[in-house]
Amino acid sequence: MKKIIILASGTGSNAEAILNYFKDNNQVKVSHIISNNPKAKVLQMAEKRNVENFYFNRKDLYESDKIYDFFKENNPDLIILAGFLWIIPEKIIRDFPDKIINIHPSLLPKYGGKGMYGNNVHHAVLANKEKETGITIHYVNEKYDEGKIIANFKTPLNPEEGLNALLMKIRKLEHENYPKVIEQLLFPEI
Repeated sequence: MKKIIILASGTGSNAEAILNYFKDNNQVKVSHIISNNPKAKVLQMAEKRNVENFYFNRKDLYESDKIYDFFKENNPDLIILAGFLWIIPEKIIRDFPDKIINIHPSLLPKYGGKGMYGNNVHHAVLANKEKETGITIHYVNEKYDEGKIIANFKTPLNPEEGLNALLMKIRKLEHENYPKVIEQLLFPEI
């Protein structure tokens, strides 16, 4: 049985897409969904889906070993960032090499880095009149959006499209592709 732990800060649409994708797969289990936001809807969604979940704060991640010890104790095959906005401490990255992945709503290295998340990315893409955009799935390192790229998925943009059309295209790419890439990482032999 392959074990996944998901970290999220917001509504959890990608976390839910991952849960839906693996719901009938008896070889993969999302063991926990954890969040740095006590009001995150992802925690309510996890509760409804009977997935163990909890909130942690900045001190738990950066000033104590609470989250590090949690990962060591649970020994996940993958740690999935799904809209998680904090840097992962170097100690966790070091002890879980090539086991922490993130999804970013642009074609990195464009529109990555501190402060480039969610609508901030989309507004920049639209302001620069990009002809295409997409998502990047990458390994996590100690810097925002600079880990080794695993996969990119692109979508064309036309000049008339606004924020809502762009959001729908990106969300569709995320929900269709993130779970598949996770599966490929868990089962590279298939």
